[in-house]
Amino acid sequence: MKNVLITGGSGGIGTAMCVGFAQAGYNVIIHYNSKKQQAQNLAKVLRESYGVEAFAVWADVADRQSVNRMFDEIEKNFGSLYAIVNNAGIACQKLFTDITQSDWSRMVSVNLDGVFNCTQEAVKRFLLPCHSGVVLNISSMWGQAGASCEVHYSAAKAGVIGFTKALAKELGLSGIRVNCIAPGVIMTDMMSGFDEETVNALKEETPLNTLGSPKDIADAAVFLCSNRARFITGQVLGVNGGFII
Repeated sequence: MKNVLITGGSGGIGTAMCVGFAQAGYNVIIHYNSKKQQAQNLAKVLRESYGVEAFAVWADVADRQSVNRMFDEIEKNFGSLYAIVNNAGIACQKLFTDITQSDWSRMVSVNLDGVFNCTQEAVKRFLLPCHSGVVLNISSMWGQAGASCEVHYSAAKAGVIGFTKALAKELGLSGIRVNCIAPGVIMTDMMSGFDEETVNALKEETPLNTLGSPKDIADAAVFLCSNRARFITGQVLGVNGGFII
């Protein structure tokens, strides 16, 4: 049975991915930062509902020492890792002129440095020695096209896309695939700050005239980590209903 680490596994998209991978027969390591109870409850549900191994582990992905301790725990409890899904992230809307140095640093440290920290540990400890495995990064359609009032977010997510393409070229000969999902508007708690009018406007801008669900991202993630995607690497899959084409 293969083991997968999902960072930000206790959030909306993260939870859906944890369930999706458990349904597909993976043992699931659920990373969390602030949602300890949700992560532990989810691990219990996965064990009881799908008969897989699952446990929750804490780390601040922006802090390398914290990430190292998380991987020590993974190594102790699981011994191996087949796939890592870099899903942990933060978002913020601000005028460019209002973004502080602290805002910028925190956005980049979580959304980009976090991907570097976790991926490097996964690759060095588990994937390279086995000459197999998958790295899957979660970016955003704004990493492809840019979003007004989200310059720091867009820049960090664009960095994730560049990271994906470069690493895929470097790790291909080692049998490791690296891909990226760029979600569109997905109905999660992050959308709670938008009023109904804004949500409806986003829906109307989407060619499929509907907004995405966390399961849409989970289904794509499970596929990209499976053998059905064995010849796919270095790609960015837009799961956005046609919002960005």
